[in-house]
Amino acid sequence: MRLEFWGAAHTVTGSCYLLESEERRFLIDCGMFQGTKRVRQLNYDDFSFNPADIEAVVLTHAHIDHCGLIPKLVKQGFKGTVYATRATCDLARIMLPDSAHIQESDALIQSRKGMRRGEEPLEPIYTVADAESSLEHFLARPYNEAWQLAPNIRVIFRDAGHIIGSAIIEMWVTENDKTTKLVFSGDLGQPDQPILKDPSVISGADFLMVESTYGDRLHHIYDKETELLEVINDTMDRGGNLIIPAFAVGRTQTLLYYLYNLWQEGRLDSDVPIVIDSPLAINATRIFFKNYEDFDEEALALLEKDGFRPQFPQLKICATPEESRALNSAEGSAIIISASGMADAGRVLHHLKHNLWRAESTILFVGYQAEGSLGRRLIEGMRRVRVMGEEVAVRAKIKTLNGFSAHADANQLIDWVSKIQNPKPAKVFILHGEAQSQEALKDRIQKECGEEVYIPFRGDVAKITGRASEVQCSNIPEVSVEMEMEEVLRGFDADYRMLRQRALQYVIRQPKAMEGLVKVLTKARNYMRKLLMPYNIG
Repeated sequence: MRLEFWGAAHTVTGSCYLLESEERRFLIDCGMFQGTKRVRQLNYDDFSFNPADIEAVVLTHAHIDHCGLIPKLVKQGFKGTVYATRATCDLARIMLPDSAHIQESDALIQSRKGMRRGEEPLEPIYTVADAESSLEHFLARPYNEAWQLAPNIRVIFRDAGHIIGSAIIEMWVTENDKTTKLVFSGDLGQPDQPILKDPSVISGADFLMVESTYGDRLHHIYDKETELLEVINDTMDRGGNLIIPAFAVGRTQTLLYYLYNLWQEGRLDSDVPIVIDSPLAINATRIFFKNYEDFDEEALALLEKDGFRPQFPQLKICATPEESRALNSAEGSAIIISASGMADAGRVLHHLKHNLWRAESTILFVGYQAEGSLGRRLIEGMRRVRVMGEEVAVRAKIKTLNGFSAHADANQLIDWVSKIQNPKPAKVFILHGEAQSQEALKDRIQKECGEEVYIPFRGDVAKITGRASEVQCSNIPEVSVEMEMEEVLRGFDADYRMLRQRALQYVIRQPKAMEGLVKVLTKARNYMRKLLMPYNIG
């Protein structure tokens, strides 16, 4: 058989692997690339295979970097079935149309800019109609039950504990009377997290494909409920609003769980309004409750008290844009949970615009903030930021609660891999991570688990027979290298802009010293660009 790596290979996003066996072709995931402009450009490129030749897609979960190019696959000729868990199918029905709306909106904005320069209009990667059409191909399969993908391929979904419906894929492929077991981790969640079950322990594998998002980092363990309550009480005592930018799927539901638990215990004041202001988060929350059988025992025990219909009187839903805007003129204090999680788009921007300048309000971040995002600039201490085209002074408290990540950390990944014993993997392929995290995880797996490890580039092919394998390297590794180099430059430029803005804020007090600092920073940036010039970056 052949296993080709076409995404999340030396990159974090774009999960996509092509399995070819007995002249039949299948995909594991078909995700969208996210990140820098160069990485996102891959979404517009043609697939490196003919979509019409793909018989089926086996999907790990509903995050867009794992399923976001399925509408494009269907648009370009795929006629097969997309297999996923029930909750993943439910989430895809809201996630893919929402993604399509973003593609249409982005294409319209870029087309207007391009047409002013005499360029042709930009077509969206896919439309809402394309997304709706692709949903007809989804078919749900339960956890922990074997099913046939093909006469020679058997599959079982195991719980990955990452988001509701997320799955580890166990796949047995039989060729020439030899059966090989492949395991795709998908994204692995943290153990002992609210709502979701712990990632399933896998008994054995011949070849393991494992994520590495936090392969070089550890999560900080602390009492998140108490820390959250302290932030709430401090903000309410000051008479402000608590604005929480949160991802619609996963993070919002975890926050609601903590808030509900605090209220049930009598620790959270019942007079404090809690508002969900994100249509996607509202729909995702409904899907969570619909699939409550996937909850862990602790969450089930908590919800059983209300017959799985939690009575949370202070929880309010903003269904319309008008209701959302009305929050900013309402009297009193409130907890407002709104997307996006990195504060770069969505309704949360309105709330930031109306609360950042208020010293009595708090902005609380509970997730990773990427370089260049508004959230990153706020937690780094910027005192003036531009929100929706308007410059806003930052007087609100900026707080961060770490440890809410839906990904396993380095120790948790090693613990999970080390339990795969009967047999131990003949080779481990590390995917879905930045270079530093991948290399760190590779070193630990080799030293602590004693297994052979390879980090694929995009386009690499693993030829597998039984427990033997041979990796055929692609002729396009420079694409990944360029992406990494571009990330370095992007990070440097973000630091430059931050330092330059800070310097300019004080230029009136010490003009000569600060003007000199700006000149030094500019020279350093220009030098970095000169170094990267051979790579045609920047």
